[in-house]
Amino acid sequence: MIILKKAADLIDYVNRYKQNHQHISLLKYSKSTARVSICSIFINPTQFNDSKDFEKYPVTIEEDIYKLETNGCDILFLPSTDEIYPEGTNAKKQYDLGYLETILEGEYRPGHFQGVCMVMERLLSIVQPNHLYLGQKDYQQCMVIKRLISLQGWNDLIQVVICPIMREKDGLAMSSRNMRLNSEQRAKATALYETLVFLKQNLDKGALADIKNEAVEKLRGKSFKPDYVEIANAETLKPINEWDARINCIGLVAAYSDDVRLIDNMMLST
Repeated sequence: MIILKKAADLIDYVNRYKQNHQHISLLKYSKSTARVSICSIFINPTQFNDSKDFEKYPVTIEEDIYKLETNGCDILFLPSTDEIYPEGTNAKKQYDLGYLETILEGEYRPGHFQGVCMVMERLLSIVQPNHLYLGQKDYQQCMVIKRLISLQGWNDLIQVVICPIMREKDGLAMSSRNMRLNSEQRAKATALYETLVFLKQNLDKGALADIKNEAVEKLRGKSFKPDYVEIANAETLKPINEWDARINCIGLVAAYSDDVRLIDNMMLST
């Protein structure tokens, strides 16, 4: 595996491969179709609306590098903050994300998605991938990145592939934040998955507001502090107030276990 820390080096490397008509994408899901898989490790300071959350974010560089190398990563882009933001993190550009940054994560983490767009515009400009592989766990973020690609006029250049959520055996969605859970919190953390299963099993039983309210109370009963439990249109992410079997819908949940915030989602119509 090749590790590059400078944007200019990565651009040069990618351009040399593109001259040979080889595909660029990310790890594992890309390995079956692409000649070169590029991954990036970068904890982006501009998307943390809470500085304490940024300070506590788990950093496991050595372990991550080992996992990437043993799983076939071809290139790891490991930039510094100055490399990503040569003009500093205060030189912020405003992205027109519409209602996507006013609901759910956008409502509870103001400014978060603007920071996501800042780093993704920079990374995509450097790598210029043919395919971009994103995890479904950050479903709203996936939609924001698709919006960014559209705003930049890259729809014909970059194909976005949403990959399924990876879960532990008990259903907990895999996440770096899980490392911050103590044993008691970890044992209760499956409540988010159980909440989504509850929504799926009761989707066509009564008013959706009642189902969501009951789901919120279930989380509170397990000592969680919910930010939201929502049922939304999977294509637009707009909340659904009345059940309609013709609409492909998704359940989304965000809740605190003490000071650790967890999110999860599940397609409900399939």
